[in-house]
Amino acid sequence: MEKSRIRRIQHLVKKAAEPCVDLLFPRICPLCGQIVTKEEGLICPKCRPKAERLLLREPLCKKCGKQLEDEIQEYCRDCWARPKSFEWGVSVFAYRDEMKASMMGFKYQNKQEFGDYYSQQVMEHYGSRLRRAGAQAVVPVPLHKKKLRARGYNQAEILARRLGEALEIPVYPRGLIRLKNTSPQKNLGRGQRGQNLQHVFQRGTLPEHIKCIILTDDIYTTGATMDACARTLLRTGAEQVVCVSICSGRN
Repeated sequence: MEKSRIRRIQHLVKKAAEPCVDLLFPRICPLCGQIVTKEEGLICPKCRPKAERLLLREPLCKKCGKQLEDEIQEYCRDCWARPKSFEWGVSVFAYRDEMKASMMGFKYQNKQEFGDYYSQQVMEHYGSRLRRAGAQAVVPVPLHKKKLRARGYNQAEILARRLGEALEIPVYPRGLIRLKNTSPQKNLGRGQRGQNLQHVFQRGTLPEHIKCIILTDDIYTTGATMDACARTLLRTGAEQVVCVSICSGRN
């Protein structure tokens, strides 16, 4: 059976099952947790203004896309201090206020449906730029197998799959493999974060012909994780890596 026909059948089955799924498992707003109707979309009307206020706006770092404090700056402190291997990066929301709670739900409370809204916003704000990059694949920042078993899913993979579908390019969940179960980056100082990620990542299942890759993660802080992943991909055959995250924090 042709792949296109299989995709059409899968789409029809999914559409037919949607009413039952919506009834049994109603969608909730990623910011306030209230039930959202199909007519309202992916976020409740009350929270749309909040989401607008949380959007990252210029000036942004030309390398990683992090919010800058001063319009005369071109790069954030982390990108000045530690040049990054990836080509460029973007994030959509500032990691503060309601987004912190939203990320907790997405990462630790099985609110995987939040990925629909996050990916929609990535495409709305950066879809054209991502298409122009000419990426051939999307690869998520991997979890260690122990964390993946405990959590049941990788939130970076949820985002990767949504973006791959929107951009119509393949997703390789095991394009990178995490070899060590490292300490959480948020618990470490800036100087320790790079050391914590040395020799952690390995190229996994990724065809050799793929040269331009979109790398996804949920939260961008100093960029140490994204940079370590990008270095691994570039060292093993990739020629360009661009990074997409849902949120980033300030310097």
